[in-house]
Amino acid sequence: MLDARSLIGTHDALFITLDTLRYDVARDALAEGRTPNLAALLPGGAWEERHSPGNFTYAAHHAFFAGFLPTPISPGPHPRLFAARFEGSETIAPQTCVFDAPDIVTGLAQRGYHTVCIGGVGFFSKQNPLGRVLPSLFAESHWSPRLGVADSCSAENQARLAVEILARLPKPKRVFLFINVSALHQPNHIFLPGAERDSVETQAAALAYVDGHLPAVFDAMRRRAPVLAIICSDHGTAYGEDRYFGHRVSHPVVWTVPYAEFVLPEVDDERV
Repeated sequence: MLDARSLIGTHDALFITLDTLRYDVARDALAEGRTPNLAALLPGGAWEERHSPGNFTYAAHHAFFAGFLPTPISPGPHPRLFAARFEGSETIAPQTCVFDAPDIVTGLAQRGYHTVCIGGVGFFSKQNPLGRVLPSLFAESHWSPRLGVADSCSAENQARLAVEILARLPKPKRVFLFINVSALHQPNHIFLPGAERDSVETQAAALAYVDGHLPAVFDAMRRRAPVLAIICSDHGTAYGEDRYFGHRVSHPVVWTVPYAEFVLPEVDDERV
């Protein structure tokens, strides 16, 4: 576990959720060499297997923003990177960054961070009251159909927008950038030519596509400051296992998610 308490204030924070990505898909794509950019960043060159606190996007992200990131699969208790202060918590450690706030987004804002949300799936669309709940936590939030699940260029559009936002922010201003990557969510068969339905194979193709566009975000973040980075899935999805399809069901392929946390050092523009 990183020492988030000592990093917040000096480091920018980047939180990327690869929406709906299954752990087995992420693990196998990495082993097959289909995600070289992620492989270069993940500690030990591998995803950590964890359990999500929710089995669909809305529930999982509410937990994440309260400080309950995916939990290691080994028996706990496991200390947390972030926490909103409340009595009786058994997972706050000396390395935990604790906020006197209802959520970590507000807590980071109170520490001087500019908070930015780049939405992806419908719960970040701001098109209705429900779709505005999660984005409203942030000082700045963005969504359009070009960032959503039906656009085959969604990840590059999200990355381009992130780079544009970071370029206009003053370098001394610390930033918390959150991106909900939509490409892994259905309909992900749009990323595999000839495919007519979603499957493990089409989600792997979507992940390979996403991997090609994440470096632009990492590079833009590192030009500003050192970065505390968290990348994970919010939940998986079923493609017929035990006759289950989709998510919001309690099945191992839904609960089990890939997770990584690491620090990226700041670099000069000419080195990026």
